[in-house]
Amino acid sequence: MLTFELPTLAALPAVAAQVLEALQSHSIVCFEGEMGAGKTTFIKALCQSMGVQDEVSSPTFALVNEYRDAQNQPIYHFDFYRLNEPVEAVGIGALEYFDSGYLCLIEWPSRIEALLPPERLLITLHVTGEESRTLQLEIKK
Repeated sequence: MLTFELPTLAALPAVAAQVLEALQSHSIVCFEGEMGAGKTTFIKALCQSMGVQDEVSSPTFALVNEYRDAQNQPIYHFDFYRLNEPVEAVGIGALEYFDSGYLCLIEWPSRIEALLPPERLLITLHVTGEESRTLQLEIKK
């Protein structure tokens, strides 16, 4: 498990660049943390470090947003907060996205735990102050 300290929002780009190195061999990246912990904010910084030019925003109502990285490869950003049952994720084709081999960034993965592949990265954000956060990165197998 790797731990990164984010003393302020200004540290986001540097930490995102470090986390990007860990993503190289993983396509499923799950983000946990309480409401307001900064999951979407960190995903924005991560996408910027991958050359995404699109506006990155939470897909709370759409459930999934698609962006393109600097190599024009798709990145799928999910927010499953509003789901009541994992079958709702199946209905939008989540399993096909997960099997695509393209990067899938998943907020609130615990809502669809049964659908997730065993091997994935888990990034947990902990609020430590008004702007400060601790980010833990763990490889799940």
